[in-house]
Amino acid sequence: MDTRLTRALASVTFALAVLCGLAFIGTGVTHMLDDGDVCVQTDFWRNAALSDSLPISEGVKASGSATRLCQGSPSVGQRAADLGGELPWLLFGSLALLLFSRLLKAVLRQGPFTDAVSRQLSVLGWFVTGGTLLAGLVAGWSQSWLVGSMAPTVGSGPTVTGPSVLVLAGLAAVIMGKIMRQGVHMRKDLEGTI
Repeated sequence: MDTRLTRALASVTFALAVLCGLAFIGTGVTHMLDDGDVCVQTDFWRNAALSDSLPISEGVKASGSATRLCQGSPSVGQRAADLGGELPWLLFGSLALLLFSRLLKAVLRQGPFTDAVSRQLSVLGWFVTGGTLLAGLVAGWSQSWLVGSMAPTVGSGPTVTGPSVLVLAGLAAVIMGKIMRQGVHMRKDLEGTI
C-alpha cells in the first residue's frame, strides 16, 4: 500500500470537504442577502406557447415556452426555497467527503483490513444512501413549493431529485464494509488457531 498517495488523498479529500462547507455557508448567506429575481424550471407547461393567459402569480415572468418562471422581488420563503435546491447537496457533499477523509485516515493508522476501517466504510455507505435520499427529497420539495408559489394552479407534488445512483453506491459500500468485517473476524480466528 502506498501510504504517501493515501495520505495525499486524505488531505485533498479533507480540503475539498472544507471547501464544500465554506461554499455551503457562503451560498446561503449571499443568496439570502441578494435582492435579485428568483427563478425556477418547471416541465408543467413544456408544450405550451407563451401567452398572457398562463395562470401565474402577480410579478412572475414566464419564459422559454413557459418552462422558466422568475419572481421579481421574491418573498423570504421563496428565496429560502430557491436555496433548498442547492444547499442540501453542498452539505451532503461536504459531510460525505469528511467521512471519506476519516476512512482514509483510519486506513493509514491501522491498515486497510481492520474493524475500524470496515465500520468507517459502513458508516460512509449508510450516510451516502440516506443522505442522497434526504438531500434529493429536500431539493425536490423546495422546487415543488417554489413552482407552486409562482403558479398556484400547478399541482405537482414533491419529488426526489439528484443522482439516485448514489444510493446504489452507498449500499455497495455498506455491503463491502460487512464483507470486510467478516474477513477481519475470520483472520482473527485463523490467527488464534495457529
